[in-house]
Amino acid sequence: MKVETTRFGQIEANENRLIKFPQGLLGFPEDYDFVLVQTNDEGSFFWLQSVNRPETAFVVCDPLLFVPDYQVPAKPEDLAKIDIKTMDNVQVLIIVNKVGRTLTGNLQGPLVINVINRHGRQLVLSEKKYSTRHPLMELPTEKQISKTA
Repeated sequence: MKVETTRFGQIEANENRLIKFPQGLLGFPEDYDFVLVQTNDEGSFFWLQSVNRPETAFVVCDPLLFVPDYQVPAKPEDLAKIDIKTMDNVQVLIIVNKVGRTLTGNLQGPLVINVINRHGRQLVLSEKKYSTRHPLMELPTEKQISKTA
């Protein structure tokens, strides 16, 4: 499947990477279809690219890479909307933002994906233990990059 993007031009996306969000995402209620784009073999970060709007894409990652004890206290009725009966067939991703040199993750609004039917839902956790800007990692400065090269 061919997908237009503003970052990478036209890409060939594997149909198995298509994820449907029947209710859209927060702030993007009209965008239902996304593909998960892996830009390299070693990365922990992916692009969640809208199939219909080239300009709409989010950097996402598995929160457990940075917050090993992260748990999603999802309500059964939220999970039922994407046909999840058990957490065994679930992938959780978080949207990543860059604030200065810090990458932050939205732990309060995780993306919960049923890996069987590839339907997803963005949850809004009422528990205040997580934030929308949880620090994940510091990006290296230009000096730090040039020293390692």
